[in-house]
Amino acid sequence: MDATQLRRAIARTPLAPVAAFPKRLARVARHDAKVLRASARWLVTSREHHNYTYELTKLSRHHLTWFVSVVCDIPVQQVRGYVAEIESDDVLRHHIEQATATAARRGLADKNVRYARRVGWYAIVRATRPAHVVETGVDKGLGTCVLASALLRNAQEGHPGRVTSLDINPEAGYLARVAPWSEVVDLVIGDSIASIGALDRPVDLFLHDSDHSRAHEKREFDAVEPKLAPGAILLTDNVTSTNVLAEHAERTGRRFLAYRESPANHWYPGDGIGVAW
Repeated sequence: MDATQLRRAIARTPLAPVAAFPKRLARVARHDAKVLRASARWLVTSREHHNYTYELTKLSRHHLTWFVSVVCDIPVQQVRGYVAEIESDDVLRHHIEQATATAARRGLADKNVRYARRVGWYAIVRATRPAHVVETGVDKGLGTCVLASALLRNAQEGHPGRVTSLDINPEAGYLARVAPWSEVVDLVIGDSIASIGALDRPVDLFLHDSDHSRAHEKREFDAVEPKLAPGAILLTDNVTSTNVLAEHAERTGRRFLAYRESPANHWYPGDGIGVAW
């Protein structure tokens, strides 16, 4: 009996789990060692304590461009062009680096500019040309700058728009308080539900990225529903944690799709983009 025949014979016996244990252990150990190395490197090199930033794996970037292509019904090559556009925006990158280095919260922010899934937000705004974007949850304003950059590009092509950015923290949004990005940003400090209720113009694109509890996410989508323009798009940054937007889409007769990002060389498993349209 050769080795292959012996393995097959053992696989048919109660000894199979015992025989397979060393190989299974080696695979788990390799996986855990990779995570531990990434974790140790991050602990030493990063200052971030939440809202982690990172690059995406090459495969994850490919999947993101196809995700946007399907949602916006445009060629994937066009999406790749939008992604290249934001990633090659050296003026924005330099601004974020400089603003981060001089900010009061610089001790808890990394200097490197890493957009991850936010390039998907940018591409969606470029493709759909919304007149009014609303985002909830601003933090330092990285995502706000990305959205504003897309709106500024749209304006250059004859399709102006603004983003209303809602946050409860008065210190939020420091990256987006400088021109030209601030010229298309309306930063509103206060409770997001109350602020959504006070909106005075239709919403073409809504992004939930604030309190990530299921209850609050649902309240935001319920609150914004009567404020939406025809054909509005709903996005959530919470899609890897809840099914709130999918349930909202089903309840309101929309389509839904989810993308989960894969960070490159980072311990964090990543977030994603949920979209209903």
